[in-house]
Amino acid sequence: MTEITLSPRRYRWLDRASKLCGVALIAAGLEVGGDTAAGLALAALGVLCGLATVVIDG
Repeated sequence: MTEITLSPRRYRWLDRASKLCGVALIAAGLEVGGDTAAGLALAALGVLCGLATVVIDG
């Protein structure tokens, strides 16, 4: 597996952007309806997006 490494500055920006994207997707899922399939899918995508930078070395 290829290791992804970023400079600390780029990592911070990518981390912030992924967290904001994740929160936006979770909010969209709640707006659609948290008990619907679309709402659950959006929320799951939001969690994945928010955790995307966990596998990147900063």
